[in-house]
Amino acid sequence: MNGHLWLIAVCSLFFAAVSPVFAAEATRQVVDDTGKTVTVPGQVRHIADAWYAHHSLLMTLGAGGNIVATVNHPETRPWMFRLQPSLAQALSVHGITFNSEALLARQTDVVFVPAGDGDAPAYRQANIPTLEMRFTDYPSLKKSLLTTAAVLGTPEAAARADAYNRYLDTQLTQTTQRTASLTPAQRPAVLHIASLHPLKIDGSDTLIDQWIQAAGGRNAAAAIKGNLHEISPEMILAWQPDVIILGADAGTLAASDYAALFSALKAVQQKRVYRNPAGVFPWDRYGTEAALQIPWAAKLLHPDLFPQSDMVKITQDFYLRFFGYRLSEAEATRMLKGLGPE
Repeated sequence: MNGHLWLIAVCSLFFAAVSPVFAAEATRQVVDDTGKTVTVPGQVRHIADAWYAHHSLLMTLGAGGNIVATVNHPETRPWMFRLQPSLAQALSVHGITFNSEALLARQTDVVFVPAGDGDAPAYRQANIPTLEMRFTDYPSLKKSLLTTAAVLGTPEAAARADAYNRYLDTQLTQTTQRTASLTPAQRPAVLHIASLHPLKIDGSDTLIDQWIQAAGGRNAAAAIKGNLHEISPEMILAWQPDVIILGADAGTLAASDYAALFSALKAVQQKRVYRNPAGVFPWDRYGTEAALQIPWAAKLLHPDLFPQSDMVKITQDFYLRFFGYRLSEAEATRMLKGLGPE
């Protein structure tokens, strides 16, 4: 081999050896849910997540094991920690504020925060790529999942996001095909109570309003726009909802400060007060399990339209497909009752 060819061979071996290092140090640009362009590492291995609901998106994308800092706790989200036990080793904080030095010590590659989070500037000052995330309805949930997959930057994450979004579309389509022809009189007035202490409800222009309508109901609180509005019990008496759905963490009507007043409600008298299911995150709120809320609510409101819907099986299939967890029939039943694991 002459000198020139020998030099080419040596250089080729050198670049072959170091190219993985260059690849690891490469960066990419991603646009977060607020429209900010963020430069992220080529490989995202260590994630801090400061938005409670966003954990379910990461887990759906197969990246739950990459979470090294969390705002969730096993006491409040037992199913999340059952399905993703590695969270027990993550840095845990009360509230939604991480210490930047603690994140750097854990070699955090990116941090996800809710849109408008006041701690975002501190993370950016520490040179930690910070992505502000938000979604308020099904279309923006799908978009946020795609954004998260883009941050992860792997073919697996992209494929999982696409599979989930198609599943969500299917649930919406199959349900609304049966409920679309219902007249207003056939649609029960549904009140979703997020909290009893204090008394908070969810109104229109929300994901909650979307699943109520898709499932064949009317939002009793439609005159109020947005999530988690604190109201008086007298307003609920005026609305007289046909059905009340309590958030999994809301408490019980019997133990509320307004138990006597609530006894005059039609929904209470007709025993149409239900506890919402909860898994990794409450199904009724802002996580990927919102796809399960649609068939559950539809079966609840219109069992005659959905006689073949087996929510235990639907739940088992969903968790195996999107979380890689094989729920037993007993576990699925507990989830559907809003109960934690035994």
